Amino acid sequence: MILKPLLTPAHGHGLSVVLDIVLNHFGPEGNYLPLLSPDFFHKARQTPWGAGIAYDVDAVRRYIVEAPLYWLQEFNLDGLRFDAIDQIDDPSDKHVLIDIAERIRASITDRPIHLTTEDCRNVTFLHPRDENGDAPLFTGEWNDDFHNAVHVLATGESHAYYQDFADQPEQRVARALAEGFVYQGEVSPQSGEPRGVKSSSQPPVAFVDFIQNHDQTGNRAQGERLISLAGAERTQVLLAMLLVSPHIPLLFMGEEYGETRPFLFFTDFHGDLAKAVREGRAREFEGHAGHGETVPDPNDVTTFEQSKLNWQRTETPEGQQWLALTRQLLALRQQHIVPLLQTAGGDAGQVVKTAEGFLAVRWDFPQGTLSLALNVGNSTQPIPDLPGETLFAWPQAASELIPNAIVVRLAKREAE
Repeated sequence: MILKPLLTPAHGHGLSVVLDIVLNHFGPEGNYLPLLSPDFFHKARQTPWGAGIAYDVDAVRRYIVEAPLYWLQEFNLDGLRFDAIDQIDDPSDKHVLIDIAERIRASITDRPIHLTTEDCRNVTFLHPRDENGDAPLFTGEWNDDFHNAVHVLATGESHAYYQDFADQPEQRVARALAEGFVYQGEVSPQSGEPRGVKSSSQPPVAFVDFIQNHDQTGNRAQGERLISLAGAERTQVLLAMLLVSPHIPLLFMGEEYGETRPFLFFTDFHGDLAKAVREGRAREFEGHAGHGETVPDPNDVTTFEQSKLNWQRTETPEGQQWLALTRQLLALRQQHIVPLLQTAGGDAGQVVKTAEGFLAVRWDFPQGTLSLALNVGNSTQPIPDLPGETLFAWPQAASELIPNAIVVRLAKREAE
């Protein structure tokens, strides 16, 4: 297996390795478990990918609880990202995910383990903090609300689930930065149902933010990256916002140097399954961006080849400029922002101001106040009264923000 030889050199370079683990379904090809053990599945509970798993059956539950621990111990991984946990439907008194987290925390005590979840419900019960600010269960939640609001602000798209963020998207981005989730019990226009719970009491590090990822890019018909949809200048400003926010930032591969190649949905299926996936993919895009265009065949090798990174871009002037910006922002984050997060609690953020295409947010921490103002609108905006010294300004420092500009300030608090 190629995974084990990767871990030692990665750790030698100071890199943690996190595995994406799927405990909500089994794949359609090569899965003989329904024939070998039909009781492993609960036919009355369905997921988008088939019959749900019977987490309340003792033998099944023990397997599901032990599997994540195996990956962490056997491969010395540093964390796990739990895929689509809203599809882990467990009727037990104690949810299986709590059992998993408690088992991991009790078994591995000599090193940090990062456990993150993906969950469209916007819930917080899996991410409590103890009196020391530590996470006894899961560390953080992938914040799709942040991505969706940023995407609408950057592109103006409002199809499918983006319609939930189409009204005044700058206000929704500002709320996500200040409080975590955008939807905290409000009714979703797309579903007509309330979604989410109050999240402002969570510390900023409980949210993993991104402006693009494998799902959101690969689920587009043509796999376009944000740089192709919103342009380089606007995307750079949004990248800066992502990296200086006190939330945990996630970069999609190639984002650090401004990759422009698409990331398409590709598979290696054959026969009837390949045909079903090809036809299903083509039907999928009603109401989505790219509907009406020819959807690339997921099973065609050229679809895969088109999705490979163009490493030569890192040697171009454009790629070098992007890399320099990313490195500058990461260094700034490490030096000035990470120290603030050591004592960061909940209710730290507040929205200062919003206008069309403009937002300003601040976070108050025991060690100081971090704030930013961002403008991706079409008109110049005055910068509100934000405390402290300017840490970063793009494309240049000024008394007002031109379109596609950002300023970040920090007011340090004197130690008592």
